[in-house]
Amino acid sequence: MMALSRFMAVLGGIVLSVLIVLTCISIAGRILNGILHGWFMQGFAPGFADWMISIGVGPVNGDFELVEAGVAFAIFAFMPLCQITAGHASVDIFTNLMPRGYNRVSRTVIDIVFAAVLVLIAWRLYAGMMSKMGYRETTFLLQFPLWWAYAASLFGAVMAALVGVYVAFVRIYELLTGRIIIIDGMEAE
Repeated sequence: MMALSRFMAVLGGIVLSVLIVLTCISIAGRILNGILHGWFMQGFAPGFADWMISIGVGPVNGDFELVEAGVAFAIFAFMPLCQITAGHASVDIFTNLMPRGYNRVSRTVIDIVFAAVLVLIAWRLYAGMMSKMGYRETTFLLQFPLWWAYAASLFGAVMAALVGVYVAFVRIYELLTGRIIIIDGMEAE
């Protein structure tokens, strides 16, 4: 499960890095396009400016559609590693005052509920993907099928749900045996 979690995090990082580069290129193109349309370039080098515009210098068409789909996948891709290393944000002010047994029970209950929520999210993403496929919905600018974005997110959500269920079972085992398998904030044994 740790190897799967790391793989998903690396995959999410690659997708996020590509989206960052895409966004930078799009912003640079948008700025350059504005300069090429501006009075300075149109006044001093209109032929060059028009040529640059004609070859497509400008923002990346549909960049926000690609970023929207990619970030949705990246979020789900990072969840398994966060879940298996118990890296989610928590408020320790209250729990630090409670006895160790209470913290074990509450951590187990929280991880069981979180696993159930991850399974629910994956199930509903699947239903949404099937709906988008059935209606053949596409994005506005790029016209790629919306279900592609749902499928990418579904893949990440299923991996997150798988790891979430694993962690829930590990927490139940820890509660019943008193052994610690996953240390909060650390990698699993």
